[in-house]
Amino acid sequence: MTINFEDKRGFFRNLSVTTQLIFANLIIFIILSISFPDQITEVNGNLTKTINPFIGNNVAITPNLILQGKSIWTIFTSMFMHANFLHIFANMFSLFFIGNFLERIIGKKRFFLIYLISGIVGGIFFVFSGMIFNSNIPGVGASGAIFGLIGILAVLVPHSRIYLIAGPLILLLLQFIASPFIPASFSAAFGIIINITIFVMIFAMLSFNPSMRKLAVPIQLPMWLLPIIAIVPLVIIGFFVDLPIGNSAHIGGLLVGLLYGIYLRKKFPNKTKMISRHFR
Repeated sequence: MTINFEDKRGFFRNLSVTTQLIFANLIIFIILSISFPDQITEVNGNLTKTINPFIGNNVAITPNLILQGKSIWTIFTSMFMHANFLHIFANMFSLFFIGNFLERIIGKKRFFLIYLISGIVGGIFFVFSGMIFNSNIPGVGASGAIFGLIGILAVLVPHSRIYLIAGPLILLLLQFIASPFIPASFSAAFGIIINITIFVMIFAMLSFNPSMRKLAVPIQLPMWLLPIIAIVPLVIIGFFVDLPIGNSAHIGGLLVGLLYGIYLRKKFPNKTKMISRHFR
């Protein structure tokens, strides 16, 4: 049997950058999660999950390590790792729709570069936020890079309509607000119920049945409003509740996207006006 490696390379070259990034994130997540699983420890009679030391020191971005000049590479590697299955599922779900849309507008090379730059700048913002607020919690995820893509779209196609799936966000907020009041014996089951409900909501958005889609609590809004709705409430709540969400990374990535979107509008005024009119 003959294997044509040229055909295989051609297949991967023909994939969108968005699809390649999704594959990369999934493969890295699976390999690292199996090789370096989270550690389960008992604290005051309760089981607590903590990040594997290898991931914490070599993959996740940890503010104190970066500020000491150690593990600098994690500013890059952290954007390709995720905390759990729900985390990577939500990010890759968003990347699939937002990424494929933007990639067709700005092209593969620009898309790939701005994705990486947004993720790196998001990581830098995360480090400085940790320094300012004296937080040393490790961070992982592609959210900073994805918010960079959202920032570009907010500038290039501000009036394009998009659905924000509000249901999962509401459930996550309720989970973290209610967690201190949930009995320890029921906390694991409570988390499983929340996660299953979130999956149902996300998949409901793919249904052709309008009644099913309502389960996800979709909110239609213009693209320019999406980053505001997605960040501002979480930042405000974050002052009162310790959410496991890197808002600073989101803001850093978003700023990169907004600035690059403004640059494209100034450099290609006619093209960007045409794109904006087309996607009203």
